[in-house]
Amino acid sequence: MRIDRPELPEGYGVEDAGPYISWDDVVGRLAAARNYWLSTTWPDGRPHVVPRWGAWLDNAFWYDGSPETRHMRNLTVNSACALHLESGDEVTIVDGTSIASEPVTGDLGERLSEEFGLKYAPAYAPGPDSWSDGIAGGLRILTPKKVIAWSDYPKGLTRFRF
Repeated sequence: MRIDRPELPEGYGVEDAGPYISWDDVVGRLAAARNYWLSTTWPDGRPHVVPRWGAWLDNAFWYDGSPETRHMRNLTVNSACALHLESGDEVTIVDGTSIASEPVTGDLGERLSEEFGLKYAPAYAPGPDSWSDGIAGGLRILTPKKVIAWSDYPKGLTRFRF
């Protein structure tokens, strides 16, 4: 992972950003978040944004949903996407790709089930074998290529590249 600052036009205050934000702080934000905003692209190039529930585990965002939803269909055509947390003060933006998961069971299934249950029960609490049929279960993995984060812009403005 490379850590630096994005290049922005003069006057954006980047020179006053101070120390970088640590990756551990960013992971903490991503893991603690309850609601995420996922941006995908329609086949004709238009943007599509949808709120998602999910879990940040093992440096990836795991989420599920029907393969028939618009964002899931968009991702089958173009796996590039962006994820944004709700907070406007502690901004975290993840650019990456989202692929359908292979079947998940065992320890990973247990950990995912626990994370979803802690955040979303009783409304949504999938069991550890909920994703044992892989693609048919609608589980996806968003793997970051780049993450940009800051607190109270431009404080700590940091880019992580993978």
